[in-house]
This record gives sequence, C-alpha cells and structure tokens, in this order.
Amino acid sequence: MALSKVAHFSLAVALFGCMSFIFGIVAENKKPPFGTPVRGKDVVICKFPNDPTVALGILSIAALLISTVLGWISVFFPYGGKSVPRDMMFRNTTLLIFFTIAVGVFVFGEAMMIWATITEAMHRVHNVHQDLDYACPTAKTGLFGGAAFLALDASLFWLVCQMLTQNVRADYFDEDDPKGEYGQVLATEYDATGAGHSAPRV
Repeated sequence: MALSKVAHFSLAVALFGCMSFIFGIVAENKKPPFGTPVRGKDVVICKFPNDPTVALGILSIAALLISTVLGWISVFFPYGGKSVPRDMMFRNTTLLIFFTIAVGVFVFGEAMMIWATITEAMHRVHNVHQDLDYACPTAKTGLFGGAAFLALDASLFWLVCQMLTQNVRADYFDEDDPKGEYGQVLATEYDATGAGHSAPRV
C-alpha cells in the first residue's frame, strides 16, 4: 500500500507539473507580439485578437499550485500509517537542500506566471490610451515560456524530494532491504534441503 501511495503521488506531481509546462508554452506561442492601435479622437484604442493566452496562463498557475501542494504532501505523508517528525526529516542535509530549492523554484515560477498573466489581462482590459503614439504592446515576450520551464523544474525537484523522503524513512524506521531478507531465506532453505539429502553410498 505504501508503495502504491508513493507511485500515485509521483504520477500526480509529474502530471500537473507537465500540464503547467504545456499550458505555459502554448500561452507563449499564442500570445500576439502586439495589438492593433485604432486611433480615435485624442485616444488610441488597442484591438487584440481573440486568443486563449490569459486562460492558459490561469490554467498553468493552477496546475503548478496543485503539483506543488501534492509534492509537499508527498514529503510529509505518513506512508503505511507511520510518520517521521519534521525535525528528524530535515536533519538530512540533502533533503533539506532539495526541499528549499523546490519551494524557491515554485515561488519564482508561480510569481512569473502570475505576473505575465495579469500583465496580459491588464493590456486587454485597459485598452484605451491618451498617448497617440501608443503601440499596444502585450506581456513581455519570454515570460510565459520562462515560467513554464520553472514549473517543470519545480515538479522535478518535488519528485527528487519524494525519493529522498523514502530514504530518510527507511533510515528512521530501520527498514531492512527486503532483497537481503529474501536472499537469507533462500540460503536457509538451500542449507536445509542439502542437509536432508543422504550422503551417496560407495
């Protein structure tokens, strides 16, 4: 059951991380470089094409958040009904480093995606400008794409954290390698079988 939970968490973290990455990349590709300025009397009205950039940005934000929440839970989840105290868990320096990196990459990637999405939405909502030379720009090129790669990196770091967590749990609960136990059983059975055979007659 514990292994099943580990696999489920891993698949979910990877799935939502990949979804966030895909949504971000598609948003970057769909985003127009600029809108069309329509000059009126003392104002410029920006016309933008009907593209799903803002919606894709929101979906990417949500997917990355879900991936991170699942990654966080997977680290502290009581697999098999047994939990490790947090202070004991973070005594493992490697886990502490990767956990900190995962949180940092998530914050940076989520902030960048939110910034790009809000900027794009604001350009479309506030599309009337007094400056007659206004060129109707959109969100800065590369923001959605950069945030998408950070989202993918964050999910990968959470997967590493989950693997390190299993190592910490094995050390904390003194769990032996089942292969070693299986090998010992086979050796015992072999010795018992060999001992039961009678010596060949001369």
